Amino acid sequence: MAPRHTFIKFCKGNLTQAMLRMEHQPLLRGSSSPCKLPSWTLFLAVCAVGIGGTFQYGYNVSIINAPTQHIHKFLNETWSSRYQKELNPDLLTFLWSVIASIFSLGGLCGALIGGSMAIRLGRKGALLMNNIIAILASILMGISFPTGLFELLIAGRFLIGINSGIGLCVQPLYIGEFAPKHLRGGLAMGTSIFLTGGILTGQIIGLRELLGGEKHWPVLLSSSCIPALAQLLFLPWFPESPRYLLIDRGDELSCAKALKRFHGSSEYRREMEDIQRECFALGGEKPKKPWQLFTDRAVRWQLITVIVMTMGQQLSGINAIYFYATYVFEQAGIVAEKIPYVTLGTGVCECITALSCGLLIDHVGRRCLIIGGYLLMTLWCTVLTFSLTYQELYSWVPYLSMTCVFAFILSFGLGPGGITNTITAELFVQSSRPAAYMIAGTVSWISFFTVGMLFPFIVNGLKQYCFVVFLLECFFVAAFIFLVIPETKNKSFLEIKKEFHKLNFGRHARKKETEIYERRQLQDEFLKISA
Repeated sequence: MAPRHTFIKFCKGNLTQAMLRMEHQPLLRGSSSPCKLPSWTLFLAVCAVGIGGTFQYGYNVSIINAPTQHIHKFLNETWSSRYQKELNPDLLTFLWSVIASIFSLGGLCGALIGGSMAIRLGRKGALLMNNIIAILASILMGISFPTGLFELLIAGRFLIGINSGIGLCVQPLYIGEFAPKHLRGGLAMGTSIFLTGGILTGQIIGLRELLGGEKHWPVLLSSSCIPALAQLLFLPWFPESPRYLLIDRGDELSCAKALKRFHGSSEYRREMEDIQRECFALGGEKPKKPWQLFTDRAVRWQLITVIVMTMGQQLSGINAIYFYATYVFEQAGIVAEKIPYVTLGTGVCECITALSCGLLIDHVGRRCLIIGGYLLMTLWCTVLTFSLTYQELYSWVPYLSMTCVFAFILSFGLGPGGITNTITAELFVQSSRPAAYMIAGTVSWISFFTVGMLFPFIVNGLKQYCFVVFLLECFFVAAFIFLVIPETKNKSFLEIKKEFHKLNFGRHARKKETEIYERRQLQDEFLKISA
């Protein structure tokens, strides 16, 4: 945390210049960069951050599916050798449920501490420390089989969940803060690209010909240490978040050095000015706690937006699609032994759409992609409901269902799957952003757990008509985004904050009243500095 006198020293040197600039031009005027492609430093930084961040989440969600039967056998054998009696089938189901679901509990804990770690250790420091948790988790899962202690497997899954929760919180925070605003969307999509890449990698590594066999499943679960070691090797070569260095720590020199590394000597000044404006507007405000955001009228609609979008992403029906995928593939005539290889196609679809979204997001805009994604998902849910209902009526209907599965996944990846985390970073200024990610992460993990608990009952009760629930949810989220969220493309964080000012303080507030409110904040800060 930056000492107060450091911020005052900075502000005194820049106050007059900033006030004059605000008198003769809009308070939040952005500038577009002539550079359209990221530098190699930015590209490699995203890779170094992603490999130990959201890649871990996608990888560990994916790899647990392959050794299911082998873990059941391990639980039975361990229980028999320990207590000299067979494991009750109900208790076996319970233990497996704990192993699978405790990952979500760990993720929730990680989301709750991720923001605090990012504030205390820095964005880069939090990610590096997070790898220690991943390595410890890998060791515990790896030695669970030779030691005959399934409790170590449960503990390892819990720790890797914490690692994933922290990574999902801190990675988009870090990338969103070092990316230039004209490339912020594309670089922030690295979060989704590495997540889907982790899922696909886990599907491939989990094939029985590789590490999904009975002999190698402990190695499969402990392989999470490889991305962690890779990040420990590569991330230290990149600087800390420039915004964190200046706004949170008051270190202007380190901020300038970091910006030069990320953006080059010729381009860093534009970003430096943008950070200085945000630093001045915040007035030395300390990072907020999550509960403070709920009482802060200035971020009311940003917070509502994040909660609605995060819940919408988890409750969109993507889990139902994966649940029905195997059944749809079987009805299309695919042999059961070949279905795991066909399922790889779903992972490939997600990777392709994440890459496509990264290329389009800074050209098409966030609103167009996410609203279009939800509307397309609404369409595919409608078609899939009918095709599953009349699956046996015509020979071509199963192929229509299979097409809908892939089309839904493509639409999800192009819209809500990729853009939700990007927008979360853009809606808040520096003092509120870590707390916002803690709230978003908490909502995401609770929704993920709730879906996992309720989804089997929804499917059993509604069968294929469960997609009616999901299509309504997708439509209402699309309508909310259309009515509430402004376009954030090529806008600074302060410009986006000003867009929401009208919603938070009255849609019909006059422009002059808004300017008076902002000038009053600047005047109060000037008086505090003078005192």
